Amino acid sequence: MPGHPARTKSPDAYVRAAIGGDRAAAQAILEALLPRMRNLCRFLLRGDRDVDDVAQIACMEVLRSLHGWRGDASLESWALRITARVARRHAKKERDRDARHGSVPPELHAVPTADSAPDRYLERRRLARLLDRLPDAQRDAVVLHHVLGLSVPEIAAELEIPAETTRSRLRLGMRRLRELHGEGES
Repeated sequence: MPGHPARTKSPDAYVRAAIGGDRAAAQAILEALLPRMRNLCRFLLRGDRDVDDVAQIACMEVLRSLHGWRGDASLESWALRITARVARRHAKKERDRDARHGSVPPELHAVPTADSAPDRYLERRRLARLLDRLPDAQRDAVVLHHVLGLSVPEIAAELEIPAETTRSRLRLGMRRLRELHGEGES
């Protein structure tokens, strides 16, 4: 697709066309959403090893679920919530697998695209490394709040935890990120 769906025709039109079987519309939707979906996966997963696979699974889930998009939220927000669920589900499976079989260090597969600004890429990589050092519960809360912009009640509902627990995880996670940032990410 030449450009973002919102610039050429409404997201509603693309969604209706994609639901109707228009492959070009489905591709246009994914091309517009994939960079944010992939970044969100990287922020929610430890290391780079599974980011592309999980982003691809999230893309398939978004396409499968298009008929359920009601337009209450932007298409991007809706897709990113699906992506967060897919990434958290994958991270839980990995934690369970690692607990059974021992942890394997993640491999580095991500490289910047030709059109990525180097500093932005390096900033995201540094943030991802800092997030890797947070406990999973704090990491999920911080990413859902600061990357997706979800409120405390929305995070609590998404993670199925009390709002006070969400606030605590956010507070502790942000405190730890500030500490790590101050250490120069040793």
